[in-house]
Amino acid sequence: MRKYSGIIVLTLFMVACSKVPITGRKQLNMLPESQLMSMSLTQYQTFLKENKTIKSGSNAEMVKRVGNKIAKQVEAYMKKHGHGNRVKDYKWEFNLVDDDLVNAWCMSGGKVVFYTGILPITKNETGLAVVMGHEIAHAIARHGNERMSQGLLVQAGGLGLSVALSEKPELTRNLLLQSFGVGGTLGILKFSRMHESEADKMGLIFMAMAGYDPNEAVKFWQRMSEQGGQKPPEFLSTHPHDDTRIADIKAYLPEALKFYKP
Repeated sequence: MRKYSGIIVLTLFMVACSKVPITGRKQLNMLPESQLMSMSLTQYQTFLKENKTIKSGSNAEMVKRVGNKIAKQVEAYMKKHGHGNRVKDYKWEFNLVDDDLVNAWCMSGGKVVFYTGILPITKNETGLAVVMGHEIAHAIARHGNERMSQGLLVQAGGLGLSVALSEKPELTRNLLLQSFGVGGTLGILKFSRMHESEADKMGLIFMAMAGYDPNEAVKFWQRMSEQGGQKPPEFLSTHPHDDTRIADIKAYLPEALKFYKP
C-alpha cells in the first residue's frame, strides 16, 4: 500500500486547487488545513513554554492590540468576499517573546509571535502593523501549507502528512517550523520569494483596513535595509532584495490606500 502513497499525494496535489484572496493566484495545497492547525497549536504552545514570553507592559499590549485590530478586519473581509472558510476555525493569539532576533511569524490558525528584536525597527504602532499585516497574510494565504506540501514532496518522498508524522516525526516537525519561518532548499526558493511578495501586498491592504497608513511600509523596509550584514544575491535568497521589495511596495500603495480610512 505504501508504494502508492506518492501517487496518491501527487493526485491530491493536482486537485487541491484554490485561489488566494485579494491576489487571485492559483495555489495547490495538498494538506488538510485542519491538521496543520492542530500541529501548529501544539508547536506554538511548546515554543511559548521554551521561550520567555512577555505577558504585560506597553509592548506586549501593543502587539495584542494591533493583532486584534487587523485580525478583526481580515475576518470581516474574508467573510464578505466568500473566503470565510479560511478563517472560520481561527483562534487568534498574539504573543511577544524576549529574544534579540529580528523576527515575527504567524502559524495556521492565527498563532502569532513577535520577537523583541524587531521592535527597534518597527519603532511605533504603525510600523508594527506593517509586520503584523504581512505575517497574518502568510497565514490567510496558506503559504505554510504550500511550503509544507513542497517539503514533503522533496524531503519525504511524497509521503502523506499522517504517514510522515508516524514514520518521520522529527523531519515533519522541522518541515512545519521551516514552513512558517525559515525558508527552504534552493529548489523551492522561487516559491518562498513569491510568498513574501504576495504577503507584502496583502499585508498592506490588511493594515490599511485596520486604520494604519500603508505608506509606513516603505519606511519600515528602508530601516530593515539599513540593518546591513552580508546578504546573498537575490536568486539565492528566500526573500526579495530590499530594493526590489521597496519598489514593489511603492507600486502597490495606490491599491492599498483605497482601503485606508484613518
